[in-house]
Amino acid sequence: MTDKPAGSQVEQFVLNQSGQKLLFAPTEKVAVIVVDNFPALGKLAALRFIEWVQQNAGGVVSLPTGKTPEHFIKWVKYFLRHWNEPAVQKELEAGGVNPSVKPDMKSLHFVQIDEFYPIHPQQHNSFYYYVNMFYLQSFGLDPAKALLIDCAKIGLPEDTDLDDVWPEKVVDLSLRYRHGKNTKEQLQKQVLENIDQWCAEQEEKIRSLGGIGFFLGGIGPDGHIGFNVQGSDFHSTTRLTATNYETQAAAATDLGGIETARQRLVITIGLATITYNSNCTAIIIAAGEAKAPIVADAIQQPKHIRYPATVLQDLPNARFYLTQGAAKLLSERQHEILVKAATLDDEQAEKIVFDLALEKRKRIRDLSQDDFKSSRYSAELLKKWPEKFATLTQTIEQRLVQKIEHGMKMLTNQVFLHTEPHHDDLMLGYLPFIVRHIRDASNQHHFVTLTSGFTAVTNRYVLTLLQKLKKFLDRGAFDKLISEGYFHPDNEQGRNRDLWQYLDGIAANRNSVKEEGEARRLLRNLIFIFEDDNIDNLRHRITELMSYFETQYPGKKDLPHIQRLKGMIREWEADCLWGYFGFNSSAVLHARLGFYKGEIFTEEPTVERDVKPILEMLRRIQPTVVSVALDPEASGPDTHYKVLQVMSEALRLHEEEFKRSGIEVWGYRNVWYRFHPSEANIFVPVSLNMFSVMSSSFMNTFVSQKHASFPSYEHDGPFSELAQKIQVEQYHTLKICLGREFFNEHPSPLIRATRGLVYLKSLSLAEFYERSRALRRSTENL
Repeated sequence: MTDKPAGSQVEQFVLNQSGQKLLFAPTEKVAVIVVDNFPALGKLAALRFIEWVQQNAGGVVSLPTGKTPEHFIKWVKYFLRHWNEPAVQKELEAGGVNPSVKPDMKSLHFVQIDEFYPIHPQQHNSFYYYVNMFYLQSFGLDPAKALLIDCAKIGLPEDTDLDDVWPEKVVDLSLRYRHGKNTKEQLQKQVLENIDQWCAEQEEKIRSLGGIGFFLGGIGPDGHIGFNVQGSDFHSTTRLTATNYETQAAAATDLGGIETARQRLVITIGLATITYNSNCTAIIIAAGEAKAPIVADAIQQPKHIRYPATVLQDLPNARFYLTQGAAKLLSERQHEILVKAATLDDEQAEKIVFDLALEKRKRIRDLSQDDFKSSRYSAELLKKWPEKFATLTQTIEQRLVQKIEHGMKMLTNQVFLHTEPHHDDLMLGYLPFIVRHIRDASNQHHFVTLTSGFTAVTNRYVLTLLQKLKKFLDRGAFDKLISEGYFHPDNEQGRNRDLWQYLDGIAANRNSVKEEGEARRLLRNLIFIFEDDNIDNLRHRITELMSYFETQYPGKKDLPHIQRLKGMIREWEADCLWGYFGFNSSAVLHARLGFYKGEIFTEEPTVERDVKPILEMLRRIQPTVVSVALDPEASGPDTHYKVLQVMSEALRLHEEEFKRSGIEVWGYRNVWYRFHPSEANIFVPVSLNMFSVMSSSFMNTFVSQKHASFPSYEHDGPFSELAQKIQVEQYHTLKICLGREFFNEHPSPLIRATRGLVYLKSLSLAEFYERSRALRRSTENL
């Protein structure tokens, strides 16, 4: 393979503009193109797709589902709909596409990559629905030329449907290898055999077309492409198969919870399906630092079933299109960046030395010049560092100690505005530092959740709450409170009494007391939503709601009033959390930003709808310290990223209005992203006592999250457990670099008690604006 992409002007244009190489052989085994951000990633993929279609009319294409192709879909639709406009013609030409030849989308054959099984195709969370909406309809593809996966038709005998065969939605693959024990199992065995036959025929249809000519896909947390999970045979073909935990966790949001995802099998094209056509242009797109480890393995590791995407090493036209964050662990590219840099800043130097100490498992002060020379990165650092070697290690060690000392200090006479995208982000991010600052009464604290977070509440959980509430109403438990106006929307004292009741139940370890507080708040929310406090009407409403939650398929987009109800359940949990630490409901704010609507592709924030409410909050509170979830570049359509842009714009407008440039910003990360120690400048010590507080408060207040229905792919359990695991790991890495004696023999009991560390990034407003990056009008409305 050369450094010139064969036949692609689009790729060549990008490489020429960036000055990057296509391939760093032999370390990289698949060619790579890196772009600045997530929208640019989608645009590159769209231009390359259009270019390929121009050159391959009648070809076979296979395109991805999920959130990753958001900007790819937007750009293709934009170019196709506005093709003849002069500005678009100019943009196409600038991107390497011939604007005189509009691609013939009707000529294409389309292959659906995968689908959950069993799932009804009309469900909005089925991939069948997705590809029909976003590809067949939006791109103008010919449905007659589409090889789709319609689970309502595959393998079913006449006059039967999916619910007849799989009434519990559970498929037992052992029926492939044993006799059915009864009539139901015999039918299921027959259907499984029919599905396997259909898969073989689907594979043959794809191959009879010459195989897939253009494949665009994402990459899963375990490295899967399609649903070819870790361990898949490189010779695998289209098949019905089980998935692994990582894939189930990633699918939990689409399917309405891990409980459903665990039960679903998948039908997927195989790795050999993708590589059958040796001329296939196979492109994997990945955005954000969270993808960096699995991307690096897929590109740099030898071909191995542990890394399914390494199968693409067989295709000369395979590519990885990546953002800067996703490419962060590609060693040759990072080394080239290091070599080309005229100088290195303190953060870069610290990262190199810290990583070297971990690699050698030595204290930083014990690293030798030979250690530095043994690594390309540290050897390059020695060349560029202006001071002597001994000064270098001493400087880095002092910086780490200063960060710990910063985390030991407590601010006083401050007004804190703690912001979070979701209701548990603050506690999972830096609860120990919040608690320490709560202890000083001179500080004021305000907590604001910026979205309603309704997607994190399962139908089953709401149904359980409604059933409990119905029992209270049936025995007239709240009749007196209703007559007293307790549940009136303006009764702030009533809201606080809900909270106090629940906390008393926790303290007394009495579920009945807790459940009454919980039911009071739920009834209050229903009265607010339906604007009706008539008890008979509310009973009818509750019956209707219970029927709704019993009959809706998991993962279906809820009606607006259901979204509001689920969001208010999450808001109640946040009230309970901060009530744990002595705050009434008035200190806990719920912004419910309008861009968060539960769509497949989240809307972009706007100034009028999303920024102005936060600006008004800043005017009222006048904070001196503001915390934000500071996620890395190109986290894509993720809520954290969009909330970050809202906060950045609101703070900028607030600074302009009040000339308050001295606000300190605390950037935090939690279970989704981590700081490298060199990126943070506050290391907060965490004791065993604080771990106990975090676990107890999470399990008692975030009850909807107790069973981890929407977990991380890294941990099968509650987020509080994962947060503790991360903080402990951060402590152990720092203990290697500074030595156990630093912690165990430190004069401060706070440090001697440390068993975990939280990393924060303190920023000035100017630094924060720079980090949040300039908003691009072409894709964002701020």
